[in-house]
Order: sequence, then structure tokens, then C-alpha cells
Amino acid sequence: MKTLTLSCAVALALYSATSSFAFATAAVAEAATAALPLTAEYANDASLRGEVGPKQRNVTVLRVQILLDRARFFPGEVDANFGTNTRIAISGFQKNNGLPASGAMDEPTWAALNTDVEPVLVSYTLTEADVAGPFVEIPADMMEKAKLAALGYRNVAEALGEKFHTSPALLAELNPGKDLGRAGEEIVVPNLASAASLAKAARVVVDKSDSTVTLYDAADSVIAQFPASTGSEHDPLPLGEWKILGVARNPEFKYSPKLFWAADPAHAKATVAAGPNNPVGVAWVALSKPHYGVHGTPEPSKIGKTESNGCIRLTNWNAEAMGYSVSPGLPALLQE
Repeated sequence: MKTLTLSCAVALALYSATSSFAFATAAVAEAATAALPLTAEYANDASLRGEVGPKQRNVTVLRVQILLDRARFFPGEVDANFGTNTRIAISGFQKNNGLPASGAMDEPTWAALNTDVEPVLVSYTLTEADVAGPFVEIPADMMEKAKLAALGYRNVAEALGEKFHTSPALLAELNPGKDLGRAGEEIVVPNLASAASLAKAARVVVDKSDSTVTLYDAADSVIAQFPASTGSEHDPLPLGEWKILGVARNPEFKYSPKLFWAADPAHAKATVAAGPNNPVGVAWVALSKPHYGVHGTPEPSKIGKTESNGCIRLTNWNAEAMGYSVSPGLPALLQE
């Protein structure tokens, strides 16, 4: 255990002196872990333990989220916050590894995750391409969106967030005093950008019960599990057996207000240009159900936490990865 503050270090040393204080040691260790800064020094420590549960935000949760992302049980946007998406990702990882699917980080789950020994936080030097833009202001109104030539990123932080599957707020916290807009600046990022492509899928399952999209291979093994937004009361998920029709990358969005129950009555049909802030993000996986598909979103922090207009929303990076894994004719089961 690295030095925290004098009081934490002394408490840990005192409680560790005898096995009779094992329970107290664990309690103090969890409290100490919660106080650790979000730095590579601590996040890259495979012996790191601490509280990983509802409403927890700490370096332990950060390590778990990055390891889950690399294991292809995606927790959504990496933000060091333990929420529903992280719990569901843990549960999926546990089930896939023959462990009780509790959604809690017990020792067997830590042992399985920590077989990945690569650092979870690494240094990265910003390139000219990272900071070049162009960056644009994105209006809220759909008709105003349709006037833009492209719906690119709003700023460098948003672009880097998608590149490293991370909330812009966490990137700022990992890099105090750093200029994210300067090429040549060395920053700390989650070690995620170089992840290998997914294997080819044999079938897709969208599950409303836990808001996930899961890809399976021909041997029925899990390739990847993504958190998803899966419909709403007004536009429920179209349950049943469908097929993948095809994949559009960087698609335009054909806006038809009559298909949206809450559309502004003053709106008309419009074409919204492509880009990561397009309403369907960077990829559209079309289903045989007309007007329905799996697609990206410009708001990764809301995946699994807000409703959709009947389609299945993923983060942009998950939608893009899925698009390269699936092919036309693949079965897609949408279930409760």
C-alpha cells in the first residue's frame, strides 16, 4: 500500500499488525482507497482494492471500468463512477467466466480481471490531428442542425473522450493544468485507443431486461456486451426475431417528424449531415424492422440511463465496433 496521508498510513499499519483486526483493516483500507487521487500510480496497481459499489467514485472503480472495457464487457463511458452500466458489465463478465453473476467485485472477479496486466492509464502525446478540428457549436433544434455542413465534435475534450471511451470531465481531472488543445502536450489517458477489432459475430441479442446488446460467435461464446438504451413507453423495443440488413458508417440522418411522437409540429422533413454529433452517431446497423436499427449517439453519458425513440442506442465507439463485427443476414433477437 502506497503512502496516502500520515493518518491513513498509520491507521493501516496499526490495524495490519495483527490478524485479530482483519475486519477493521479492510474497513480502513476501503476508506483510504476512496481518498486516493485518480492517478496512474494507483490505478495501475494490480493489488488495488477498495469499495466498488453504488454511488462510489474512486480510483478502484476507474481501474475496474478500464479492465472491463478491454475485456469487451463495456461499462459505457469511463468516468470512475459506479453506476448501473458498470454493475451490469461486471455481472456479464462474471457469468462469462463461470463466476456467480452478482455484479459485485469479489476476490474471484478481481483475480479474473487482473489477468490483464497492461497498465490501465498511460501517457499520450496530443497530435496535430487531435487538436485540428474543425470544432462546431451544435444547436439543440433539429431544423438548425440540418443547416450545418457537418456535425463534428464540439471541442478537443469531446473528441478525446470518444477516442479513449472516457468522459471529458474525467480527462480534465486526470490532467490538471494540461492544455488539451496543444499538439505536443503529454497527457494521461485510459489505455483503450489501441484495442483490437471485435471478431465476426454469428448472432445479436438485444435484452431489454438489463439494457444490453450482446454479440455471439459461431460457437455461441460472447464476443462483446454493450450497454444500451432500448426504447420507451411511447416507442417500445420491437420484440421478436429480426435480421441485420446492413451497416452505414458516418450516416446522414433522414429526419421525418411524423416518426417522433414529441417532434415540434413546426418541423419538416430534413437531412442532417454526418458526424459524431449526428443524432444516430457514427454508425447505423439497420434491422429488418422498418425504421429501426442499432446506432451511435452524441451523448454517451446517457446510454442505459435515458429512453430512446424505439431504436437501440450505443456509445459511438461501441456502435462503430459492432458495425465491423456484424454482416447482412445475421439474426438479431430483441427480447425482454
